[in-house]
Amino acid sequence: MKLPRDISSEDLIISLKRLGYEVTRQKGSHMRITTIQNGIHHETIPRHHPLKIGTLQSILKSIARHHNLTSKELIQKLDL
Repeated sequence: MKLPRDISSEDLIISLKRLGYEVTRQKGSHMRITTIQNGIHHETIPRHHPLKIGTLQSILKSIARHHNLTSKELIQKLDL
């Protein structure tokens, strides 16, 4: 499945709220999101529009691994 090329960090964070992620802090242009579903998981997201493909792919892989999903399943679940 092809990753979206025009997703912003704000759009990604809104989508990740479905998995229980909330912004816990921000320092400069980076936001830290945290969830307690399936254990505690933190992820740092740069505040860019659009997110670079490699950065987006890395974030999604980490989140998918935490929730025991494939990247494709996570993308479908988030409707990206």
